[in-house]
Amino acid sequence: MDIRGKNIALTGATGGIGRAIASQLSREGATLILVARNEQRLTALVDELGGDHTAVSADLGDDEGRRKVVEACRDAGIDMLINAAGINEFNLFEKQSASTIRAMLEVNLLSPILLTQDLLPVLRQQEKGRIVNIGSTFGSIGYPGFSGYCASKFGLRGFTEALRRELGDTNIRVSYVAPRATRTDLNSDTVVAMNDELGTAMDDPSLVAREVMRVIRGPANRDKYIGWPEKIFVRINALFPALVDNSLRKQLPTIRRFATSKP
Repeated sequence: MDIRGKNIALTGATGGIGRAIASQLSREGATLILVARNEQRLTALVDELGGDHTAVSADLGDDEGRRKVVEACRDAGIDMLINAAGINEFNLFEKQSASTIRAMLEVNLLSPILLTQDLLPVLRQQEKGRIVNIGSTFGSIGYPGFSGYCASKFGLRGFTEALRRELGDTNIRVSYVAPRATRTDLNSDTVVAMNDELGTAMDDPSLVAREVMRVIRGPANRDKYIGWPEKIFVRINALFPALVDNSLRKQLPTIRRFATSKP
């Protein structure tokens, strides 16, 4: 898809990956509907980007918040929806609160599903419509300390796959982008320190944004897994999960130590 002149809705716009995607899209000539909860940060982002972008401060877990976004998208006639909003908490599963688990499932899974459903009639009105869901490597590989987050991203990946097939004979194309660990506020200082000790690479948000652009410009329905060797581990985990079980078991002492020592 040629991005110039397209109207694109982007959730999670003030997050690390969201801001990087917004910057790339704006530079390439898109007009954006930027969605996030913090109105002050949204306003600052619009001012930073310049151009004729729209800020919509809304809680997507709330029916009224989604209605605000749908109204703005209907008025603009969006060509694309990018679901990039997400939250995370690193902790042992038995120590995570019910409210934290609910919040991850709400923000990472239920909200993008419901917003996508609300916006399908708007996307159908375009000659070509696109939906891009920002997932995670942890949507394909269950990782200790991230059980609730993995559950939400596994769900988002399954939703993307099913919706792509359901819309296969329509004008709407659906893609899934799975970053590996990324240096954003989504990952706490504890997670960064643990990744450094384990030798786990962490990407800059701008790299993720560039890969999202390649997906948008590339073949319809293309999925993208970012990072080496993570994309290979995804395939190995699908075919030979016991191999990944054994590999991650060796990391468990380190993971538990960081999980129990975090503030």
